[in-house]
Amino acid sequence: MLIVMKPTATQSEIDRVLEVIDTLGFRPHPMPGASRTAIGITGNQGAVDRAHFENLPGVADAIRVTKPYKLVSKDLRPERSVVKVGSSVIGGEELAMIAGPCAVESPDQVFEVAEVVAKSGAKFFRGGAFKPRTSPYAFQGTGEEGLKILAEVRDQFGLNIVTEAMDEYGVDLVEKYGDCIQIGARNMQNFSLLKYAGKASKPVLLKRGLSATLDEFLLAAEYVMAEGNYDVILCERGIRSFGSHARNMLDLSIVPALHKITHLPVIVDPSHGTGRNYMVDPMARAAVAVGADGLIIEVHPCPEEALCDGAQALLPNQYLELYSQVAAIRKVVQPEAETVSV
Repeated sequence: MLIVMKPTATQSEIDRVLEVIDTLGFRPHPMPGASRTAIGITGNQGAVDRAHFENLPGVADAIRVTKPYKLVSKDLRPERSVVKVGSSVIGGEELAMIAGPCAVESPDQVFEVAEVVAKSGAKFFRGGAFKPRTSPYAFQGTGEEGLKILAEVRDQFGLNIVTEAMDEYGVDLVEKYGDCIQIGARNMQNFSLLKYAGKASKPVLLKRGLSATLDEFLLAAEYVMAEGNYDVILCERGIRSFGSHARNMLDLSIVPALHKITHLPVIVDPSHGTGRNYMVDPMARAAVAVGADGLIIEVHPCPEEALCDGAQALLPNQYLELYSQVAAIRKVVQPEAETVSV
């Protein structure tokens, strides 16, 4: 159920609704908006009687939600959400560029890329300290030492750190060293991990699963938000297809589809989405053109020597050229909806 408060509702009237929801044994999720506050209800196994709320002071309406997801929906929050990540935001008027190497390999490699990313004007740095690999014999990441290097990048270059956690231990470490917890495609339906990330104090960047439908993607985000963490960013990174011309099929149609349904920011990863260096630029430009709120771009100073995913990494000069191109496209393609901070 969704409780819509009147624009004139006072904080005490909102608190009274929250108290009634708690008394009923359910969990309230208040979402302040530009003109009114909406309160989602979770934890109920069946329909909630509207009579509990209809006559409460400050309540405009009590609406039954028929969709499988509640908190991610625009029914709860009509305005676009802006998620604060470290010292910057994702989902606002400025395109969020998240750039860096696929994996943290050494301090020299990371600092060389970080200098270029900071020079471009980007606010976010990506790098994997934990690497989920298909083969158990492939490079698995540098672990906590890699996270310490990323923390040095933030201190030295002022970049906000986005990095993946693969388990609860990893979530705790990313909370300690990073600014945003990335949940990778292979863990999109790791429900215990989603719940744990939902209790974290840092925002969550959720990547779409390898063959996930739109509803499955949104329900994964719902798992995080249902635990109380409303700072969620959705990321399209390509899905399985029958073709062999690219690593994955980058589904750019999901960007406007998601924006129609959810208030959450939507970004695109054309590096993992294609797996091909020469495809990253055109797909990144296309992603911004269809309304993506940001991009994740892999950059490496020497891709042929990269310990993973070198084939999709851009050289620093290629990245700088791409950044100027997508920034120009962003000036033309503005968000369709009004934005407010979470």
